[in-house]
Amino acid sequence: MIADFRLLGQLRAAIGEVDVLPAAAKPRQVLALLAVRAGQIVTVPMLTEELWGEQLPRSAVTTLQTYVLQLRRRISTALGDPSGVAAKELLATVHGGYRLLVPPELVDLHRARALIERGRRALAAGEDRAAGLLLHQALGLWDGPMLVDVPKGRQLGIECLSLAEVRLGALELRIEADLRLGRHAELLGELTALTAEQPLYETLHAQYMIALHRAGRSGTALEVFRRLRARLVDETGLEPSARMQRVHQAILVGHPMPESVLLR
Repeated sequence: MIADFRLLGQLRAAIGEVDVLPAAAKPRQVLALLAVRAGQIVTVPMLTEELWGEQLPRSAVTTLQTYVLQLRRRISTALGDPSGVAAKELLATVHGGYRLLVPPELVDLHRARALIERGRRALAAGEDRAAGLLLHQALGLWDGPMLVDVPKGRQLGIECLSLAEVRLGALELRIEADLRLGRHAELLGELTALTAEQPLYETLHAQYMIALHRAGRSGTALEVFRRLRARLVDETGLEPSARMQRVHQAILVGHPMPESVLLR
């Protein structure tokens, strides 16, 4: 089966060349949650909570069944299966819920997670170039905030928050790989924007300081530390971490910043 489910940006769902994405908001939520948990059972309570929160209508279960039926009809059309048997196998009813039986690699979210894990392992093994390529590939799957065009209840809201952190972690790893490969000058513009967007994120600031220092702009790197420290103290009452202090001290003494200093 050739299928493509995209969640990292606008929701997209196609089987073969046929779009199976419903137009109505709530069936889209159902499809999105099933695709997020591709291959796993999504229980009826999880789905009804996603759709209606704690204010369940009396017809919640029946209405959910209607949405599933609508999805199966679209899948049947895409599969050229007027009997609907194959659609019921693809979007299966199981004890207590439903399961979308598509291989995870057909869902961009799961492809991204797999690439990030491979990139993480490569970086840990010192395979910096391979790690950078894998992490660049993973991050390239994002086309904006996850499910930007889908209403989100509790379940999808949690998934989106989780994936935002996953993406930020992958970005941090990719920047580390690029720093190890000597691409500090190329990173300056990106890190300028990222630290403005994440004013309390210490790792990105440490990476920015290292890139600036290696580009011969140690004074600017020290100013980045000063601003971060002032903001941390003002907003959280905390001093920068020991890692940030080590990077700061290394810049003060003109340390060349070997890889052992990076994010350790």
